[in-house]
Amino acid sequence: MACASCSTGKDGQPKGCKNNGTCGTDSCNKLTVFDWLANMALPNGEAPFNWVEVRFKNGRKEYYKNTENLSLSIGDIVATQAQTGHDIGMVTLTGELVRVQMKRKKIPLDGDVLKIYRKASQRDIDIWSEAREKEEPMKVKARQFAIDLKLQMKISDIEYQGDASKATFYYTAEERVDFRELIKVFAREFRTRIEMKQVGFRQEASRLGGIGSCGRELCCSTWLTDFRSVSTSAARYQQLSLNPQKLAGQCGKLKCCLNYELDTYLDALKAFPKTDTKLKTEKGIAVCQKTDIFKGHMWYAYEGEWMNWHKITIDQAKEIIALNKKNETVASLEEYASDLIEDNKNEFENVVGQDSLTRFDQPKRSKRRRNNRNSKSAKPKTAVAETQKPANRRKSNKSGGQKPAGQQNQNSAEGKSAANNKPRNSRNNRNRNKRKPNNKQNPNQNNANGDAKK
Repeated sequence: MACASCSTGKDGQPKGCKNNGTCGTDSCNKLTVFDWLANMALPNGEAPFNWVEVRFKNGRKEYYKNTENLSLSIGDIVATQAQTGHDIGMVTLTGELVRVQMKRKKIPLDGDVLKIYRKASQRDIDIWSEAREKEEPMKVKARQFAIDLKLQMKISDIEYQGDASKATFYYTAEERVDFRELIKVFAREFRTRIEMKQVGFRQEASRLGGIGSCGRELCCSTWLTDFRSVSTSAARYQQLSLNPQKLAGQCGKLKCCLNYELDTYLDALKAFPKTDTKLKTEKGIAVCQKTDIFKGHMWYAYEGEWMNWHKITIDQAKEIIALNKKNETVASLEEYASDLIEDNKNEFENVVGQDSLTRFDQPKRSKRRRNNRNSKSAKPKTAVAETQKPANRRKSNKSGGQKPAGQQNQNSAEGKSAANNKPRNSRNNRNRNKRKPNNKQNPNQNNANGDAKK
């Protein structure tokens, strides 16, 4: 529930009134009570209930009597009675619902009655806002003073009274702390009356707020108003592992959400036989090892054979227990367990619509390179041999003269075999054969060529 200024804006993003729970309609706070009797008129001659609910910082609520018969509505800033001086708060509820809330919280109508003095003036609001601005730097200094005095305590928050005459320090500690010296330091430094108030770790977490292991805001800081005791038996009934790191929340205590579904689990466990009941069979005595609340199965193991578990249903376990009460035994648990043998073969379906789940394991090869390889491999080997023949003829003509027929056949055969063994790129070989002969030759070679011309 939120006011109009806190509702979602464009594209679903929250606007936020940035008043931190003090907006005019007062529907941003987790302690807000919806006044469903606001539009209903009172019967003739019935006077309205003259008590008002007023909220202060950190969700602290008090009930005051409207002795001055002021016309108050939700959201009004009022000056209320305090032990010394006055305090400033905001009206959160009026009318008959205040009577219901006081009855629920067992607040007597008689006794010490606190009064509302007046509606807060502008001067009262200015003093109150200035005092609120001092709280955050004071908290930093107060924590440093506690560390210097080596006190095992943590100051979680500071609340100034409305007239800035008193400051209340909220702290948490596991053991009793002697803070008399600390109060003297605070009074000397801050020049005001000091009051120390110890709160629990859960109350501290609700004041500070945070993100839980579920990924959402803490329940105690958003909507949870009462803190019920949580024990480890709640985790045992829900068959959770007793790991303190998983069961503990931000406050260091057991999570409040362990109690949310506890009643449902307790109702479901009523249909199960007690786990400490043993089953008597001809093969031996079986002891319960595990239960499945959702499927309604139980696992039993024979004494001495703790590694072999046999799964049976609740009805089968009750049937065996009923026979044992009549001093009758069954042959073995295997007879019942054989009916529950399941095929554990996993059948995976192609729900994504893709051909293969391992399609990204192997890198993709480019089609361009594959096409080039195919074109090169498609060339016939005879073409390579034919391109080699003119090169051999030119070489023989340059050297001068023709060789005998037998030698020519031999060279042609060698040329064919060499052409087959040469690489496929015949263009490079052709360029090599077209190179000009080197002019720098040995003198013996030149003489041999001259003799041959003669």
